[in-house]
Amino acid sequence: MMNLLQFSRRYLSILALVFLASNFLVACKSVTSNDTVDYKSAGAVRGPNLAYPPDLITAQADRRYIVQDGTATMSEYNAAVKKSAQMRSNVMTGIPGMRIARDGERRWLVVEKPAPELYPQVKDFWQENGFLLVVDSPSTGIMETDWAENRAKIAQDWIRSTLNKVLDSIADTGERDKYKTRLEVTKPNETEIYITQKGALEKCVSDTTGNCLYTIWTPRPNDPELEAVFLARLMERLGMTQEQAKAMVAAPLGPKTPKAKLVDDGPNKAHIDLLVGFDRSWRDVGLALDRSNFTVEDRNRSNGVYYVRYVNPKDVGDSKGFFSNLFSSKDDSSLKAKKYQVVLKSTGENSVSVYVQDADGKPENTPAGVQLLTILTEQLSR
Repeated sequence: MMNLLQFSRRYLSILALVFLASNFLVACKSVTSNDTVDYKSAGAVRGPNLAYPPDLITAQADRRYIVQDGTATMSEYNAAVKKSAQMRSNVMTGIPGMRIARDGERRWLVVEKPAPELYPQVKDFWQENGFLLVVDSPSTGIMETDWAENRAKIAQDWIRSTLNKVLDSIADTGERDKYKTRLEVTKPNETEIYITQKGALEKCVSDTTGNCLYTIWTPRPNDPELEAVFLARLMERLGMTQEQAKAMVAAPLGPKTPKAKLVDDGPNKAHIDLLVGFDRSWRDVGLALDRSNFTVEDRNRSNGVYYVRYVNPKDVGDSKGFFSNLFSSKDDSSLKAKKYQVVLKSTGENSVSVYVQDADGKPENTPAGVQLLTILTEQLSR
């Protein structure tokens, strides 16, 4: 039996096709070229949208960060014009001392500026690219976007273009992305900026006859190329030319990072061994956390501790998949996120061990501790 979602989409599709037929002889629109990444063309965030898969541990969105199509009053318009002029001034002035750093297959941006000065510009960058921020923490240097659709993946022939104007929800890629940004201070007046992507894919669950019963959202592998695209765009936003930014990001990557080794010697002894120094280990573990289902709440580099939250999909208790709350009215806050400490300990000049502890800093001697170490090992080995 066709579910309500399928029926609604088919009904709306028929309406849109009727509209196309009635306007077929009026005008035709030529094919236009699009960038390969375009989240803003979907329009401003239009309030609650069931097409966005919820994160299991996403904070409540601050409505101040919604990108609007227009302004309601003259004072708002003047403020927007002033802000736009300021942003153009920032772009024209630029920031000297920017470069792309590499470590194996990982890229990040290094800027010779203090993090407090960069944070507002990075936040503006995401808003300008059509994203809603659901995590905005200047004190920790962490921000995270809401789920968004890359509209550039939809073929833009004249029929599709007209169809989208009639009813935007008909054209859907079945994919969503969100991005985490972390600003890390490694030395005075120098900031490292990491961008990591997380993806979701809509899949159909069929019965024995092949009929689609319902759709679910499932995790999609990280896409390093999307991360590279936004690193290049951020460099442009901070004052580098497009050609320079693309050239830096496109430079050949170095050798792969040595694989992490999971060691399980019994209760309280499970850990990950990394045969690299502390600086590189700290960076790699941070990226592994960002790309997994962890939320970094805080960190203490001098003590080698990441304070994180993690939601185990099994704890959600829903058999329809990782993102199965898509059409549920249940509040995200009801989902159970547990707190942990991920601790890095130097064991030599070029060796570090990584442990998982509970919220109080005691060894996590439950199966969950080994599970989290296994997840991190998989990320660190990529």
